[in-house]
Amino acid sequence: MPRVKRGTIAAKRRRRILKRAKGFRFGRSKKEREARTALLHAGVHAFRHRREKKRDRRALWQIQINAAGRPLGLSYSRFMGLLKKSKIGLDRKILAQLAEHEPETFKRIVESLNSN
Repeated sequence: MPRVKRGTIAAKRRRRILKRAKGFRFGRSKKEREARTALLHAGVHAFRHRREKKRDRRALWQIQINAAGRPLGLSYSRFMGLLKKSKIGLDRKILAQLAEHEPETFKRIVESLNSN
């Protein structure tokens, strides 16, 4: 049976790991073992933060809606309660965008809630 040299495969694997760790600080970008552990941790953080990002965005929308509703005489919780009762199906993202970019439209929504 002929001899099989596996140096190319190992080098390829090393290169791939070090390429993914490019830009990391200190030995994490140069040493294979440190790069591997850094990439494992980076993956864990990336997974967790993709979920946290959704949480953070929703909290920001709630703050923006509350800030826009206060001058019109409504707190966030009352505003969302009235929206639900009147069966207006706008989500928080859209409401926050309306409050920021189109305050007149947002004001009309609030006035339609008050008239009901």
